[in-house]
Amino acid sequence: MTKKDKILNAKNFDELLEIEYGKVGTSKRNEFEEQAQYFLISEMLKQGRKEANLTQEQLADKIGTKKSYISRLENGKCDIQLSTLYKIFESGLGKKVHLLLK
Repeated sequence: MTKKDKILNAKNFDELLEIEYGKVGTSKRNEFEEQAQYFLISEMLKQGRKEANLTQEQLADKIGTKKSYISRLENGKCDIQLSTLYKIFESGLGKKVHLLLK
């Protein structure tokens, strides 16, 4: 069965991910999952900033960083420390951060 056939016959999103990136726990799948998490965080940051009616520069000023850093975070171009994540969402945007570890 070709990859295209496997994709067409997939029954759910998990099967599609396995076809494209491998089983959970493989290095390719782990890399994809990590990048997906960065993307989600960057989108939540962007959405939260827009809901707060703040520019990147205003948010940066509010938490004591630079606009370029906020821009890189929103574009998924850099890693974020947990303390910075809390600072941005809680101090900068007035949101609560809850972590779930599995």
